[in-house]
Amino acid sequence: MACLSSAHLSADPHLASLLPLSHSEGCLHGLQANAPRVSETTREQRWGEPGGITAAPPATAQEVHPLSKQHHNHSAEGHPKPRKAFPVLGIDYSHVRIPFEISLWILLACLMKMGFHVMSSVSKVVPESCLLIVVGLLVGGLIKAVGEKPPILKSDIFFLFLLPPIILDAGYFLPLRQFTENLGTILIFAVVGTLWNAFFLGGLMYAVCQIGGSGLNHIGLLANLLFGSIISAVDPVAVLAVFEEIHINELLHILVFGESLLNDAVTVVLYHLFEEFANFEQVTIIDIILGFLSFFVVSLGGVFVGVIYGLIAAFTSRFTSNIRVIEPLFVFLYSYMAYLSAELFHLSGIMALIASGVVMRPYVEANISHKSHTTIKYFLKMWSSVSETLIFIFLGVSTVAGQHYWNWTFVISTLLFCLIARVLGVLVLTWFINKFRIVKLTPKDQFIIAYGGLRGAIAFSLCYLLDYEHFNMRDMFLTAIITVIFFTVFVQGMTIRPLVDLLAVKKKQETKRSINEEIHTQFLDHLLTGIEDICGHYGHHHWKDKLNRFNKKYVKKCLIAGERSKEPQLIAFYHKMEMKQAIELVESGGLGKIPSTISAVSIQNISPKTLPVDRIVPTLSKDREEEIRKILRINLQKTRQRLRSYNRHTLVADPYEEAWNQMVLRRQKMRQADRQNAYLTVPAHKIDSPTMSRARIGSDPLAYEPKPDSENLPIITIDPASPQSPESVDLPNEVPKGCGGLPPSPEEDEEGLVMRPKEPSSPGTDDVFTPGTSDSPSSQRMLRCLSDPGPRQEPEEGEPFIPKGQ
Repeated sequence: MACLSSAHLSADPHLASLLPLSHSEGCLHGLQANAPRVSETTREQRWGEPGGITAAPPATAQEVHPLSKQHHNHSAEGHPKPRKAFPVLGIDYSHVRIPFEISLWILLACLMKMGFHVMSSVSKVVPESCLLIVVGLLVGGLIKAVGEKPPILKSDIFFLFLLPPIILDAGYFLPLRQFTENLGTILIFAVVGTLWNAFFLGGLMYAVCQIGGSGLNHIGLLANLLFGSIISAVDPVAVLAVFEEIHINELLHILVFGESLLNDAVTVVLYHLFEEFANFEQVTIIDIILGFLSFFVVSLGGVFVGVIYGLIAAFTSRFTSNIRVIEPLFVFLYSYMAYLSAELFHLSGIMALIASGVVMRPYVEANISHKSHTTIKYFLKMWSSVSETLIFIFLGVSTVAGQHYWNWTFVISTLLFCLIARVLGVLVLTWFINKFRIVKLTPKDQFIIAYGGLRGAIAFSLCYLLDYEHFNMRDMFLTAIITVIFFTVFVQGMTIRPLVDLLAVKKKQETKRSINEEIHTQFLDHLLTGIEDICGHYGHHHWKDKLNRFNKKYVKKCLIAGERSKEPQLIAFYHKMEMKQAIELVESGGLGKIPSTISAVSIQNISPKTLPVDRIVPTLSKDREEEIRKILRINLQKTRQRLRSYNRHTLVADPYEEAWNQMVLRRQKMRQADRQNAYLTVPAHKIDSPTMSRARIGSDPLAYEPKPDSENLPIITIDPASPQSPESVDLPNEVPKGCGGLPPSPEEDEEGLVMRPKEPSSPGTDDVFTPGTSDSPSSQRMLRCLSDPGPRQEPEEGEPFIPKGQ
């Protein structure tokens, strides 16, 4: 049998297996030697050739290679490869070049980060981001000195691989309560503040270009506005790197960091808008209106994409109870898919990542195990820390490797106008915001907000994406942006810590949340919600309560598996704290000395093999639950019904209010009459009480001689129950002579004081407010006479108590 040609063997690989081994060795050796040439010939000449054996596609030639390699060293024909000293060992750097260099860069970043924290004296003065940029400058200069070309931070690598871990870590562990309570302030700073910075800076830079000389005259208005939109946004990576080191208080941290997260939508819209407008011959009003509407599409579209992926991730985690290993993977994949899907349609990827992390976290943590939760937490922290370190190192390397065009006028003007725009924007917006805030932003807070507007790698990457054909001034833009980044990171980043200490700005207090704090927080939330319902004001507490009710009634049942969907929030928080405390106790080695504060739930979490983990939840029958609901529905007030706002003109009149008003007016008139009579009456002689008169007579009976008309003595009527009690005498009913309604008669001239008993009031009448005989003006005048006796001369020494003849 003649040796088949290599073309025939490549056309039908089964022929080689049918040939005898001794006969096919030489043919296969020839096939291997000519394999590349045969495959090219087959691909170019014999593919689709009519008649005979049709040549195989290129993959068939590859299938013969493993068999050919087995007989390569045993064949004496052809042109064998040169022999190696060791047949197995060799150097093939091109095969592992890309992953090897990536691993080296990550290892360098980790070593630099570790060295930074080891040198505590340096970390107290220089921020970590500054040191990493310096390391990047040194590494880039060393690579360039060797003669190699240093790598440049490409925009695709930054936006697709380095930025998402940082934003996902910030969104997943976002302090949601502080963020929602200050959402209005954050949105004003992020949207209005970024628009102000972009147009203010772009307009002033256009004016500088017009009067700056021949080198800047060719830069138009749209190019300057594009440059302003790139450099105006606060960078979240730089803010995180600096603010986490100075431990600023929660309010300032969430204001600056929230602004850096949410201004991405404005930056993306302005960047793509001005980039498109630069290619138009004429910009119309319709283009401007569509550009304005695109802001809502980009921002709300990114949020919508993130919410959809977050709900899908939460629903998927419901079915992972039997395979706990892949639970963290769903969180990372769905979040990254949300970011890529938003970038696919030029929506805000940062908004999508934040929305997905915020939405999925409460449901995912309720479904996954504690080990998976720990894995998610530490992997996100590790991934974001490595990405942040690589970003700052590559900023330094790209500064050395990139092409620059230095223009003193443009660079200095950019730096100066950035600072002025930031300060003016914060002052004006804070003056407006403080009109509506309960907790006002002080001048110290405003200074920290303005001083914390750092720029970073997002501006550098956006500028690097510009096309040379339409923006030939890209190198000058890059030089100015790198200058602003270095100034904000080095100067502002290094001086913000001493300024915070100098101004005595409140710092974050590292305290652990307690169950007492959680109880009072929920109590205040319910209390404020009830106050808003009573007043008829629908504030954020009302809508937050509505959202919580909807979440508890519908969403939790769909996204959380098992009985945990019905578990109250306070109980879930308690069990979470118990688990954390138990784990800390085990890690510290204090299991033998368990304090009394740790309950049985902690013991279950510590040793789940000996004690059951499942909690015994008392269950009620459906009939019993319905009966309890019916009782509560009937007897409790329905606070959820819509009530009218409080208005004094719409209150229902009280039927007893008019009677009470009349009684109060009558009493006021009586008091006013008393005051007037006090100035019109003449002080009368002091009259002793009957008890004092009897005491004086008993002490000196000779001093008192009764008159001949003793029958006209004053009649004193005394309560028989207590004859010696002066309180039984009714003084208001004492009618002296001349004080009644009639003039005194001659017979009554020497009669004296006549006292009569008080008449009992008739049943059903008011003793206080019912006018009687004593309420008349004459009776009141008589009462004033008795109560104000006036001055009296003191008796001389030796004179009896009651002189004779008186």
